[in-house]
Amino acid sequence: MEVDYLGTVVLTKALLPYFVRQKSGQFVTLTSLMGKFASPYRSGYCGAKHALHGFFDALRLEHEKDGISVTLICPGFVNTDIARHALIGNGEQQNTQDTATEKGLSVNVFAERMLKAIYKKKFEVYIGKKEVLGVYLKRFFSKFLHWYTLRSVVR
Repeated sequence: MEVDYLGTVVLTKALLPYFVRQKSGQFVTLTSLMGKFASPYRSGYCGAKHALHGFFDALRLEHEKDGISVTLICPGFVNTDIARHALIGNGEQQNTQDTATEKGLSVNVFAERMLKAIYKKKFEVYIGKKEVLGVYLKRFFSKFLHWYTLRSVVR
């Protein structure tokens, strides 16, 4: 929570007075699809990402009158080394790559889609492969998503 949520909030609050004074600015926040629905073994991560969504949705409402926009970028699996560098319960690096991340969207494709969303000042954009469907399953078929997610092999 300190890094994923509070670090972002502190930085945002430091920039906010400047944006208000100039009557323009755009906050672009990298959250996650895990800010829209959860996954096993990621409770702290999911909680922090859900918190970012609540904070920035409210900030958008509070400061639209000041010419400030907010774009939430919600990636799914992107083929990076993030899983390899993730810390496990004892604080050591995981040192393994999960299949979902390895088969994830390429970094270049992700970056192109993200830049397009920023340019268009989208409120929120979901970038990934089939995991993006989780957002809609959560909304319309939440019990099915729960059942399906319990069977995931992501660790």
